[in-house]
Amino acid sequence: MHEFRYVGGQLHCERAAVAALAEQHGTPLFVYSQGTLQAQYERLDSALAPLDHRICYALKANSNLAVLRTFAQAGAGFDLVSGGELERVLAAGGDPSRCIFAGVGKTEGEIALALRHGIYALNAESEAELARIDRVAARLKRVAPVAVRVNPNVEAGTHAKITTGTYDNKFGIAFEEVEAVYARAARRRHLRLRGVQMHIGSQLTAVQPFERAVRKVAPLAETLRARHGLEFFSIGGGMGIVYRDALASGAPAWWRSAAARRLVTPARYAAVLVPLLRPLGLKILLEPGRFLVGNAGILVTRVEHVKRTGRKTFVIVDAAMNDLIRPAFYDAYHEIVPVRRRGGRRRAADVVGPVCESGDYFCQDRPLPQVREGEYLALMSAGAYGSVMGSNYNSRPWAAEVLVRGGRSSVVRTRQAVVDLWRGERLAAWQG
Repeated sequence: MHEFRYVGGQLHCERAAVAALAEQHGTPLFVYSQGTLQAQYERLDSALAPLDHRICYALKANSNLAVLRTFAQAGAGFDLVSGGELERVLAAGGDPSRCIFAGVGKTEGEIALALRHGIYALNAESEAELARIDRVAARLKRVAPVAVRVNPNVEAGTHAKITTGTYDNKFGIAFEEVEAVYARAARRRHLRLRGVQMHIGSQLTAVQPFERAVRKVAPLAETLRARHGLEFFSIGGGMGIVYRDALASGAPAWWRSAAARRLVTPARYAAVLVPLLRPLGLKILLEPGRFLVGNAGILVTRVEHVKRTGRKTFVIVDAAMNDLIRPAFYDAYHEIVPVRRRGGRRRAADVVGPVCESGDYFCQDRPLPQVREGEYLALMSAGAYGSVMGSNYNSRPWAAEVLVRGGRSSVVRTRQAVVDLWRGERLAAWQG
């Protein structure tokens, strides 16, 4: 799963001691394992070898240039949702002809940028967007490669804020309307119907929702291929990761449970989907994000105080919701472990940050080893939707980020300087 483990009682990322990285670079600090990034990509790529396929990494999960370069060098394409993400891919050495551009609200400027750089396909999510793409392509004297995003109305069984494949969501075109939409789009001179796409949600931990969606949409993809000469079927992303017991050593009870036996893995994913997809004769695209990067990163934080009241124990740390918002935003679980392994009795505690919000917490009433001021904690599985969703709330600088390969480490994002927080701001002309 990942390259974080205790060695001699000290947490390591590959062969680098996490405490030494924190001492050298300060905290809060994101630490990424390049070996884990590569291994996750290779596991998925190998499992899908029977298919003509392309993995398009969804860089909204983690858009650090060093992370993108790792995947570009592995042969990945990229799933983009903004013009800024396309610019990041270019800066990291990625190939835009292996990229797809998704999102419900692409501006004319973003569409033009994508076409100028030779994007593989623009995934359109409405007829209004198809008309806009056609109009921009005509102005540029180009033909735009497009795919329509199908909303299959399949319940993914995930968190309400990250489900995307039902008619209550803003994404895609209703399944029943898609054939007619393709027929009308085929009459537009500046569109090339290159594929069809779907995506039902994020952090899916069982294979059954993927199977239901593919079984529903695959016959439609086959029909559209026959009518319009499509090249690809994109089945989206959404493969989940383990957040609980993410640092488990050996085989704890959870891993032997029925839930673990149902957990989606590349092998289980491929075993179910390859037989459904291979007969289509289409290139299969998929857009994983969290699966590739989630367990490849941790957030290291320093204990500032341990505060005990009559009812609660608060472990106050220097990281906050502006660094990792998932617990505050989604009530998401992240395993929290001491960087120096501790035994002894565990006590229920809240791990909280210094931001002036009651929602600024990483866990509540969780049994944790007893820690002291100055010690380091690691929030596991912070490689996805961590730094990338960060903010400067409370005028807090962005955390530094470090990439580790074997025993080597490199700063891949410097800690933001405080003066950069207001760079670009200025007083009004009349304020003197």
